Amino acid sequence: MNRNADGIPNTFVPGRNILFLTLAAIYAYQVKAEAVITGVCETDFSGYPDCRDEFVKALNHAVNLGMAKDIRFETPLMWIDKAETWALADYWGQLDLVREETLTCYNGIKGDGCGHCAACNLRANGLNHYLSNKAAVMAAMKQKTGLR
Repeated sequence: MNRNADGIPNTFVPGRNILFLTLAAIYAYQVKAEAVITGVCETDFSGYPDCRDEFVKALNHAVNLGMAKDIRFETPLMWIDKAETWALADYWGQLDLVREETLTCYNGIKGDGCGHCAACNLRANGLNHYLSNKAAVMAAMKQKTGLR
């Protein structure tokens, strides 16, 4: 992965999660939802400043001030790695759905993606690690998330 002079990956889209989370919070406000759930993750942090826990908490605070309403930004994947994310999907019986219907690929290809970009490689490595170490990864995920 190439990085700019500040060390940020060249794949970083400035303001992306600011925009997504703000739009989600506006929608949550309109439908009277109490929470916005996002899949950002700091453990596989690739250098994206908008995937850090510190950022999500700061934006959550700013959004709540700006809307005079408490809407929680929840980050259930924040402290688990990609293999543990696959374990979580499997735990809930959704491994195939997550594998086939989610988008990680920088080239916009759903499911397993293009297989060449950094995001696809991280996703594939996480899945392969989970599939070859299911018991250990599942145990680690359960410990970190408090699931039984």
